[in-house]
Amino acid sequence: MNIACIVLPTYNESENVKILLPRIFEQADRIASHELHMLVVDDNSPDGTAGVVRGMQARFPRLHLITGEKKGLGAAYKRGFAHAIAELDPDVILQMDADLQHSPELLPLMIDLLQHGFTFVIGSRFIFGGSTPDFSLRRRTMSLVGNWLLRNMGGLPSIRDCTSGFRCIKAELLKRCDLTGLSTKGYSFQSSLLFELVRNGAKVIEVPITFPDRVRGESKLSFADQVEFLFNLARIRFRKSSEFTRFLLVGASGVVVNLGLYYLLTRLFSVSLEIAAPIAIEVSIVSNFILNNLYTFRERDSRNSLMRRFLYFHVAAGVAGVVNYSIFMLLVKGVGMFDMFANCVGIAAGTVVNYLMNSRITWVGKKKDGSFPIDRRPMR
Repeated sequence: MNIACIVLPTYNESENVKILLPRIFEQADRIASHELHMLVVDDNSPDGTAGVVRGMQARFPRLHLITGEKKGLGAAYKRGFAHAIAELDPDVILQMDADLQHSPELLPLMIDLLQHGFTFVIGSRFIFGGSTPDFSLRRRTMSLVGNWLLRNMGGLPSIRDCTSGFRCIKAELLKRCDLTGLSTKGYSFQSSLLFELVRNGAKVIEVPITFPDRVRGESKLSFADQVEFLFNLARIRFRKSSEFTRFLLVGASGVVVNLGLYYLLTRLFSVSLEIAAPIAIEVSIVSNFILNNLYTFRERDSRNSLMRRFLYFHVAAGVAGVVNYSIFMLLVKGVGMFDMFANCVGIAAGTVVNYLMNSRITWVGKKKDGSFPIDRRPMR
């Protein structure tokens, strides 16, 4: 009999696991293709979560438990994946939260989909049929923006819910992934793992889920998790795309042109900063276009003519320049920040906007060998 193992990280979830574990094992009879096991990975919860699980193991012989030091969600998942593969040898591994926000009734469907050609199933809040009925406007906006950033800046495929924690994965796919360098301390592990699975050829399907608010316990999402998520975007992109690396190198040359010309105009020629900044931005735009066309996007067979590329690039760079200049002036005039440092902050924000627009509009098209750039690849 094939084995499906749910890996469930827990920290202070004693009240929730009492309810969740019986609900999960109620689904075992509906899963004809697999023997359902549950591995709880508890981070030495001070509320006695591990003791509650141990007390239920006699009732549920396929319930397993490992404990360890609290090092973050990603670390718990890594420890759980390794233990499940070594001790149970499952052919299916599932991820699930312990806070009763993921419905066990969907487990049979998710496992069944792996028998029909898919290797990675995501319980999605943001496809048609999915919902987040208890989300505040702020929380929903944060989730949607985070997913948009992952799809665009992170270059992931058109997956609507990149941060969902309800997943079903073929074990052979997971074994091909290198998890050693993935984020461990926060929820950015989910996006890192998503990329690693896709990079290793995952055939993805999303199924709609209803995601209610937690009733018992406290949310583990912290401000530090949100900061780590932003840093993780850059890590994903660097690991993923040589094209983006080249874009940043060209951008770095543009920074030299921008700051160098700005310094010359303001320090040597006494030009006012209101005039010097846009001149420096404009010259760096032209410099960056030439280098991006010859170097960054050289592998793309763009649908656009050279003149149209220049026009689109200028529009994109103009929008990025407005972002750059607006942030620069806000920081200098509104916050009183040192002008050279404020200019660096503005340039960084403009670079993000510039790449997104040019990758999606100016140099859109297949590579010259007929394949798609990884960030434009169609869904499998």
